[in-house]
Amino acid sequence: MSRANILSRRQFISSAACSAAALALAGETLGARKTGRPNLVIIHTDEHNFRTLGCCRDMLSKEQAYMWGEGLKVDTPHIDSIAKQGAIATSCYSSSPVCSPSRSSLQTGLYPQATAVKKNDIPMLSSVKTFAGVLQEKGYATTYLGKWHLDGNGKPQWDPKRNFGYQDNRYMYNRGHWKILKDTPDGAEIVGKFKGEWNYKYDITKADEKSFTTDFLCDRTIQAIERDKDRPFCVMCSIPDPHGPNKVRSPYNKMFDKDKFEEPRTMNTGKEVPGWVSKGKQWTDGYNEWQRNGLAEYFGMVKCIDDNVGKILSFLKRTGLEENTIVIFTSDHGDLMGEHNRHNKGLPYETSARIPFVIKYPDKIKPGKIIKKANTNTDFAPTILSLMGFEGELKGCHGEDISKDFTSPEKIVDSERIVYFRHAGEKWAAAVSSRYKLVLSTVDRPWLFDLEKDPDELTNFCNKEEYAEVSKRFKKALVEQMKKFEEPMLKSGKLKLT
Repeated sequence: MSRANILSRRQFISSAACSAAALALAGETLGARKTGRPNLVIIHTDEHNFRTLGCCRDMLSKEQAYMWGEGLKVDTPHIDSIAKQGAIATSCYSSSPVCSPSRSSLQTGLYPQATAVKKNDIPMLSSVKTFAGVLQEKGYATTYLGKWHLDGNGKPQWDPKRNFGYQDNRYMYNRGHWKILKDTPDGAEIVGKFKGEWNYKYDITKADEKSFTTDFLCDRTIQAIERDKDRPFCVMCSIPDPHGPNKVRSPYNKMFDKDKFEEPRTMNTGKEVPGWVSKGKQWTDGYNEWQRNGLAEYFGMVKCIDDNVGKILSFLKRTGLEENTIVIFTSDHGDLMGEHNRHNKGLPYETSARIPFVIKYPDKIKPGKIIKKANTNTDFAPTILSLMGFEGELKGCHGEDISKDFTSPEKIVDSERIVYFRHAGEKWAAAVSSRYKLVLSTVDRPWLFDLEKDPDELTNFCNKEEYAEVSKRFKKALVEQMKKFEEPMLKSGKLKLT
């Protein structure tokens, strides 16, 4: 498929206007091919509970791996293969566990307060630069497909005018969780009745392996790779699942038995609940029928995603691109799925704030690497650019270049690093390492979790004598990072330090 055929009219005109610049880059592009600069494929999901991936479960105790019943799992061999052939980061956190803020950090290496995207549906500052912008300047063909959520509240808002370095963004849309898509002469469209914010009908009985959104986007990801395979390319496929509504096409909607799902042991413990947990409706009687159906279809969405990841990996192998292509699978935040009597995200608990992250790069990352050292997705942009040979090209990042953790000879990297992440509603901020997590808030005393002794995060160790040094050290680290990155909560003076 030719580039002109998959560009929108506006993009085609823009592309023609930039032809002189493209010619100027031709020499650099040819040189890039000769020097074997790596390609980049990023597969990014939305609201993904890490326990639903085999590679993440393998890092957990049996009790932690099977939160919804012994042996109840999704088999994800294709995503797992990325970890086996490369590396997995087991303490990777969202900069802010909701969609837009987290996505802004991944693209820019900045915390949300510096991108203007402190909460959902806020346009990202035009002045910030993304890793894709750097790659575009270096002669890469850059493509983005799927949910973007960094251009305000437009819905769906296909191919936003501000592309932030993604030359081809025809299949980029701002927001929404559409289940069926189609191509038209004027570009992609959603299938279904949509007249307003809450008026989309999620009837997917007619969805198939061509039109269901996950399939649609991954097929076009393969088309983009095929089109650009003779030059360095960066393709990001942003799948809107397994975010709700929990609906998936056949046969995935019937793969998991809703009646086998058990309530997580943290759902109703009778223990003290931190003040930063919202006091909304709780599932005091356990899962209801609607929630059980939702869990079964959530698992189905993950299985559909893994099968599509398999298609992309197979294409890279079949076309000889595998050896020189970095492949990354990650997400923007998690989903509590009933843990701590909550669903969705927005809390500092592990299954809300921790995100899956696996990467393979045959040239530089040895198979089976495990990164236990804590990091956040603010580290993504400087790290990936460094791995690709463009160290320091994205200026002013809040995140660190941790590429050496992935390329070092050690099989396991477990040195302590304390990183910070924040609440979009500015109610709490957290400091976390691979073992401890301290949460400071504007509504409650400090909470310290020991993720080794209490992986369910039910006990506050902050005032226990044997944790005095840990509490002091993490509080100091958190306050220092909040000062460094100009955290509004600290400036407000409302944060409770004792």
